[in-house]
Amino acid sequence: MKKAILVPKEKAESVRCYLSDTGLLDRNRKIKKNALYTGEFLEIPVKDDVDGYKVIEQDKPVYYKPVIKSLKGMLRNQIPEREYQYLPAGWQFVGDIIIVRIPEELCHRKILIAKILLEMYPKCKSVVEDFGIEGQFRKPKRKLIIGETTETIHKENRCYFKLDVTDVMYSKGNLAERQRMGAFGKDEIVVDMFSGIGYFSIQMAVHSKPQKLIAIEMNPRSFKYLQENIKLNNVGDIVIPFNGDCSVCTPENTADRVLMGYVRTTHHYLRYGIQAIRDSGGILHYHETVPENRLYERPVTRIKRTASEFGKKADICGCRIIKKYSPGVYHVVIDAYIFKPE
Repeated sequence: MKKAILVPKEKAESVRCYLSDTGLLDRNRKIKKNALYTGEFLEIPVKDDVDGYKVIEQDKPVYYKPVIKSLKGMLRNQIPEREYQYLPAGWQFVGDIIIVRIPEELCHRKILIAKILLEMYPKCKSVVEDFGIEGQFRKPKRKLIIGETTETIHKENRCYFKLDVTDVMYSKGNLAERQRMGAFGKDEIVVDMFSGIGYFSIQMAVHSKPQKLIAIEMNPRSFKYLQENIKLNNVGDIVIPFNGDCSVCTPENTADRVLMGYVRTTHHYLRYGIQAIRDSGGILHYHETVPENRLYERPVTRIKRTASEFGKKADICGCRIIKKYSPGVYHVVIDAYIFKPE
């Protein structure tokens, strides 16, 4: 079955971008007019079901002419066949920069691999080698292979994020959650306790227009880009940035909504997130990395216990898995309504 979704013509481009970002778009088939609703609805080819849309079976799918461009194919006559098994199977795009992990067995081929990747993606300007992350600020360990700069502007959901890929992380795995946050906060006072370069703050400010959004970030490099991204997205009238520790900068009894979008040590700051919410009530979006055998139970217990310590209650509104963080460990988010009983 060749699946597609019916989308009104005026919404087709925004839906196509979303499907492309989430990997649901079938790039082998063309978008086409629907025979039943010519001019009104388009059929966008998809690989799987899409929440909120009815999936149809395409009667006469239209295919792009196949273009054979694989790393292995491009290197067919340039490296020994025994090295093919070590070639990277995937890479990440942040703005116009390609980020790739190169196995130790192909260290001597990294410049050649980078050149081929730029040939495959001519709109990209640099290739950066990825070695993982390190430290409290989860700083990427990366090194430029080819290109003049590691700084770029990444576009996502009609928002712009300037960053240096060797300085700060930009995780594709959090895409759906960043877009979800863009739907919340209209006319509210919001506190984003671990703002980074504005991953959630910018989405909310651009799409939901909170009354005020307090964005707190301790890492000076990330804070620099947070300030730049506030200007880049023209949301300086909404977002107020603070460079400092959340345990010091988080206001009390102020917010209608609090974001705690960090992981690993987030629970150490839970008391500050709960205290930031108005006594009359507000929403907490709390992120945590959790072992599979304690999925949801541990973060929910922590939220309820901490709320109780400050004379408040927590009603759980939702629990979501963001992504697999490491073997047996998941990154989850808990949505909770926090309030002070009368």
